[in-house]
Amino acid sequence: MEKNELPPDVALMWRLREAPRRGPKPSLSLDDIVRAAIEIADADNDLGAVSMARVAERLGNSTMALYRHVKSKDDLLVLMSDAAIERPDPMPEGVDWRTGLTFWADNVLAAIRKHRWYAKIPISGPPAGPNNLAWFDAALGVLNGTGLPEEAKVGVVMGLITYVQGQIRVAFDLAAGYDENPAAFQQFGATLRQVADPRQYPAVARLVEAGVFDEVGNFEDESDQDFDFGLQLYLDGVAAYIDRVCQDK
Repeated sequence: MEKNELPPDVALMWRLREAPRRGPKPSLSLDDIVRAAIEIADADNDLGAVSMARVAERLGNSTMALYRHVKSKDDLLVLMSDAAIERPDPMPEGVDWRTGLTFWADNVLAAIRKHRWYAKIPISGPPAGPNNLAWFDAALGVLNGTGLPEEAKVGVVMGLITYVQGQIRVAFDLAAGYDENPAAFQQFGATLRQVADPRQYPAVARLVEAGVFDEVGNFEDESDQDFDFGLQLYLDGVAAYIDRVCQDK
């Protein structure tokens, strides 16, 4: 790669990479291909359901027609990872940084819930596509006026992204496990009572004794509560950090 040449995946997401041209003029666009791939993943709720052959079939084209636009399935996943998240909702005017980041995180959760397979896309680098960059920019913008230096803003937002993405992935995996075997979750408290010896697991035993795991309610509601609880703990830490930085100036 030349010094000023964009990485291939970035050029592809920004439509700055010349598509391979073989054979006659194509009858479909790159956006058509990405949209069809997202529809397949949505219908099956499974990223693994997407293949070049299935996308071609959905579009009524040959698989070779897709390769005139996309070199591989890996390229297609890169495009899906940016297109599915779409653009963030406009930030409400006049909000403080904490309200703004809470709004941002809640909207990330809502966006990914529309495409649950999104949580299975491998994270191979920082946000570089136009839509993902728009989300990154929105979160950074909320921190204007906090007094944080630019590099600290990046640290705050990257930490928030790590929390949000991690919480979403865990929550979706647990939800899938609950759907497959709800009894394992409903009996978790009783299971721990039998195996968690208080002498070896004193902290867990105290939770069991307090009845923390005795009832399993609406799994998605509980997941939302856990998400918000952890989010506010993280933002408490950010608030303390902002206060410390401002005091040191």
